[in-house]
Amino acid sequence: MGSVPQVAEAKDVRLVGYHDLNQRPGFKMAAQEVAGRWYLYLAHLWHSGWSVLDVTNPEAPELLCFVPGPENTWTLQVQVADSLMLVALERPEPGWGFDLSLPSSTGIQLFDVKEPANPQPQGIFTVDGRGTHRNHYAGGSLAYLAANPAGYHGNILIILDVSDPNNPREVSRWSLPEQSAKQNPEPLHQYYLHGPAYADGKVAYLSYGKAGLIILDISDPTNPLQLGQLNFPGFGSVLGVHSTIPVPGTSLLVVNSEAIREEADEPHNYAFLVDVTDPTTPYVIGAFPTPQPAPETGLDSYVCKGGRFGPHNQHHPQGSHLYSSKQYIALTWFNAGLRIFDIAQPHDPREVACFVPQAPKERIGALPSELQTQFEDVLIDARGVIYCTDKNHGLFILRSSFIDASLQHV
Repeated sequence: MGSVPQVAEAKDVRLVGYHDLNQRPGFKMAAQEVAGRWYLYLAHLWHSGWSVLDVTNPEAPELLCFVPGPENTWTLQVQVADSLMLVALERPEPGWGFDLSLPSSTGIQLFDVKEPANPQPQGIFTVDGRGTHRNHYAGGSLAYLAANPAGYHGNILIILDVSDPNNPREVSRWSLPEQSAKQNPEPLHQYYLHGPAYADGKVAYLSYGKAGLIILDISDPTNPLQLGQLNFPGFGSVLGVHSTIPVPGTSLLVVNSEAIREEADEPHNYAFLVDVTDPTTPYVIGAFPTPQPAPETGLDSYVCKGGRFGPHNQHHPQGSHLYSSKQYIALTWFNAGLRIFDIAQPHDPREVACFVPQAPKERIGALPSELQTQFEDVLIDARGVIYCTDKNHGLFILRSSFIDASLQHV
């Protein structure tokens, strides 16, 4: 399991387990329960491939296998539902330790995970550009890809039929007019689908960079239609909107940017609550507070701590195997670790819990430039067990008194 990092800050969150992932830091995660046992699937940041852990006992996670991915390929994202694992294949960006002169695999790969610890390769859907980034699959016959096919500037939406996992096929695609390489030889900066396109019934919520939040009618998956849009000019990093995730059982979305620069001169990054009661006119109803370091750290602000500071990934409450709440929202905040917010009053979200480990002692990946905690993703299973990944740490397994208490009232 490797040595367990010391805790730098914790409020109403406790560390219950840790695994060093055999020195392969994790990135995005997915989970499923099979025959009373719990399995966690991790994509990796610096290594091509995916790990499967048995986390039935959160205090003693067991690494069951590592499935190698294609060489020189980003395999950052994984989704699991209905015993099907869908993984992203993408050409890496510069500066992340890959050899950009070598070819990469691009698109998605499907695996059968009926035997949870023995993923069996099935079909591949190839995208002839940069591949796919953050995709959405919550079961059923359709998956929603943030894909970059040739002829487009940046990622667009591709809806994919995966009812035959050995032969996935495109159903439709949607993009902004500005993304057409034929109409616009020069790209309009950061107009692209970061993803996921979070499908929720007959609508999908798209995190579309500097184009903001875009809402689509997907009642006819062969013909997605735009319903509404909300952008945030002047706010946040150059990336724009990173995630748009619905709050279950409400008409609210959590919309956040992603911190990019390690320097303190980046525009303030944000996490907002957006009301989509009328999807044609979404509006901001509340803003999440900026995390502040505990007094005992001696820090005036996380901005000067090193590494990135700002929001990144949210917990995605998709499927019966994952935690779902109208009240508590979990976000990673890079060097500020995990933050948990209470949104019972949507106009005034408040932070109620946090967890920040001490900085890694060993560098595994190329970033950040100054070795520092950089929490990447958070996932909470239906038992309330919290999982967090980091650029140079292993897997953190946590419990929160607020999450645990909320489960008792379900």
